[in-house]
Amino acid sequence: MEGKIIEKKYENAKECPITVFMEQIGGKWKPVIIWLLLLKKVMRFNELDKAIEGISQKVLSQQLKDLEKLEIIKRKVYPIIPPKVEYELTPKGLSLEENLTKIMEWSKKHLK
Repeated sequence: MEGKIIEKKYENAKECPITVFMEQIGGKWKPVIIWLLLLKKVMRFNELDKAIEGISQKVLSQQLKDLEKLEIIKRKVYPIIPPKVEYELTPKGLSLEENLTKIMEWSKKHLK
């Protein structure tokens, strides 16, 4: 935080914006889903399921619903049979690219 002044001291972690971010967008799967959509732009449910090793379809479905509720991704349903559903990032979701890229770079440099 060199050169930056922290404007407010938080009485507890719940008030900290980093805590809010981690509770809503952090975790094991949401950043991965966002990163994949940054790379691929548009993906179907089955493509996401195949791309994320170890996630169950139930958990993937819930994570997508959570991200949609936060307006990070949008879900497009095509009125065909069988149903076709695509996911892509909203402008709000796309705004995470710079920060996720920095986290990826830091992780490559400092973590194994």
